[in-house]
Amino acid sequence: MKELMIDRPGAVLRPDVGPLKVMGVLNVTPDSFWPGSRYAAAERAIESGMEMFGDGAWAIDVGGESTRPGAAPMSPDEEWERISPVVSGLAKHGRVSVDTRHPEVAEIAVHHGASIINDVSGSLHQLAARLGTGYVGMHSTAVPVLAGAQPQYGDVVTDVSTHLQDIAMAARAAGSSELWIDPGIGFGKGVEDNLRLLRALPELCALGSSVLLGVSRKSFLGAVTGRTVEDRLPASLAVLAPAWSAGVDVIRVHDVPQTRDTIAMLETIWGRG
Repeated sequence: MKELMIDRPGAVLRPDVGPLKVMGVLNVTPDSFWPGSRYAAAERAIESGMEMFGDGAWAIDVGGESTRPGAAPMSPDEEWERISPVVSGLAKHGRVSVDTRHPEVAEIAVHHGASIINDVSGSLHQLAARLGTGYVGMHSTAVPVLAGAQPQYGDVVTDVSTHLQDIAMAARAAGSSELWIDPGIGFGKGVEDNLRLLRALPELCALGSSVLLGVSRKSFLGAVTGRTVEDRLPASLAVLAPAWSAGVDVIRVHDVPQTRDTIAMLETIWGRG
């Protein structure tokens, strides 16, 4: 019988990468794209964040402004009013990331215990360096994304890679020591653009910076599977295998325990981590 040859994921690509870390999504907003992630009351949001920590989340990403396509922008004052008690409450128990594009909100959140700035605008690297926090710089053509917008790319992988390299270079020049780049799946990208970026994860992970990836329950998964947002957990989990294999460092998700279980199986089978 001919021997079956199996190409083991992770055996060649970035074998030095540690376990895939899970960042829990916590939206203190009434209009996020998935109702299951909305927490209008601070007390309930804090309870949910504590549950995520208990389920093994490495960090909780707290956001007060929806960035879904067509979302209405909000003022920094209103955004901080929404997230203030949640950031302060959770920072006592674990690592907190603030998901914002407003420098005023990012800075005050850090003073209240946040230790990561998750910047959907890709422009707050100097602030993060000055404050000495972790920094996530994301690719996007516009935030919030305009409803129905269809940006055109020469080559989406090349364009996004170049943009992320520019962000990383600027962040390092500013003095950032803890840095992640995020290709911005779903932010100003069509279904095929998102799929091409996922196929190119090994290339993105080879750019020289740690990679954070967020695909949880996003609309392109619905376009592929025909499922509504409530039923996109299996499709979200399916992306973990190529992300893990490529060497992604952090996965940003709504469903922490299911994600942790899937990663545990990948690491047990393939021996990374």
